[in-house]
Amino acid sequence: MEPIIHEIISKITSSFNEELEKLVKESRDISVFILATKKTLDEVGAKLVAEALETVNEIYKNSKERKRDWQIKERAAAKGLLTIFGEVRYERTYYKSKKTGEYSYLSDEAVGIKAHDKMDASLKAKLIKDAIYMSYDRSSKQASEAVELTSQTVMNSIRELGSVDNAAAGIKDDKKSAKVLYIEADEEHVSLQEGGIVEPKLVYVHEGKKEIGKGRWELINPRYFSGVYADSDELWVEVSDYMDRVYDMDRIEKIYLSGDGAPWIKNGLNWIKGSTYVLDRYHLTKYVTQATAHMCHAKSIMWHYIKADDKKSVKDLLDTIISATESETKKEAVKQARRYIMGNWKGIRRQYEADYAGCSAEGHVSHILSSRLSSRPLGWCRTGVDQMSRLRAFAANGGDIYELFMKKKKAAAREEKEIKIDQEIIKRRRLKASNEAIGNITVLNIGKRTWASQFLKSIRGF
Repeated sequence: MEPIIHEIISKITSSFNEELEKLVKESRDISVFILATKKTLDEVGAKLVAEALETVNEIYKNSKERKRDWQIKERAAAKGLLTIFGEVRYERTYYKSKKTGEYSYLSDEAVGIKAHDKMDASLKAKLIKDAIYMSYDRSSKQASEAVELTSQTVMNSIRELGSVDNAAAGIKDDKKSAKVLYIEADEEHVSLQEGGIVEPKLVYVHEGKKEIGKGRWELINPRYFSGVYADSDELWVEVSDYMDRVYDMDRIEKIYLSGDGAPWIKNGLNWIKGSTYVLDRYHLTKYVTQATAHMCHAKSIMWHYIKADDKKSVKDLLDTIISATESETKKEAVKQARRYIMGNWKGIRRQYEADYAGCSAEGHVSHILSSRLSSRPLGWCRTGVDQMSRLRAFAANGGDIYELFMKKKKAAAREEKEIKIDQEIIKRRRLKASNEAIGNITVLNIGKRTWASQFLKSIRGF
């Protein structure tokens, strides 16, 4: 260990002195010094990782337990592992179990490296974390300057992580008390590689909003849920479970559910006890504009009637607009607006309740989903859209990708170990049953030393 420490100290000192001299004498920009220092530290990091792995290997190789249970098959098997420092090259020992005959790189397995692993989990986590905010291609190039990665590598890492549960980011079970809760929902439309679209949904729960600057607002304790759902019931169960877990629901006086009136959004009313629906202002404005675009003078009148809760006058005005409209296409657009406004009247009126905080679903969809999934031409598959929308929600909830990746890795290792143990138990039971059967063979219980009895006795304890 000491030689490598001295080598590293010497390398760092030499590099520092050399780069410092260039910084001063050549009046270089400090960024050049920083990049050179990072390169040196990456090289040092790779050396330290290799030294650590080879030290663990030596410990296993010299272990009494290892010598008792495992025999050496290959002493210096080379291995390359991609890390955030670059590629780490090291050697480890390959063993064969004296009991089961299985093969293993014991030291690698001990530190979480499987035989087929080419990349460390921390690098995979970095690739995924970067890919949440940028393209797969940019993520692959930004992850490490020392190794060349591809967008396929990034996608493979995301697929390995799998679908991220909306409850994956930490939730505190502190049963918060709030008088009013707000639920807002919307969806994005993402084009698929094979044609058609898929609609990832976004729902978030919060306690209102607070002003953090002039004209700037922030939601209070927001929690985001997203993904591609064939059945919206699954999504609303997640939202309902979260609310029951986090809030004292008996103390909640009002729950506003805001959205554009889509059936999947209104379905939330069936799952969130005590919730009332509110049509968001963005879509109301859209349909008012659609109905009055060719008769601008009618727009202000329409808003006056809406604010006055005069449903009859709104309907009469829309009927008048339809009668005065010559274009069939435009007439149909006004009829559509009439159906929408009349069909969501109760939801419209709740916008004017004193404790309603408004709805920013359109902006949140743009920020959380659109900016990554559809703001520029991208090629997505259904699985990719589902995973990315969930990852975006996970990040918005303050989740840590590395912790999540390691949690899933450990769970997979436990499952693999349990399967291995189960297989061993089955194997032993079969062996026991086989031995019991052999023990009942007459020839083994007779004192005759025939070739058959000797052979069967030899395998009884195998």
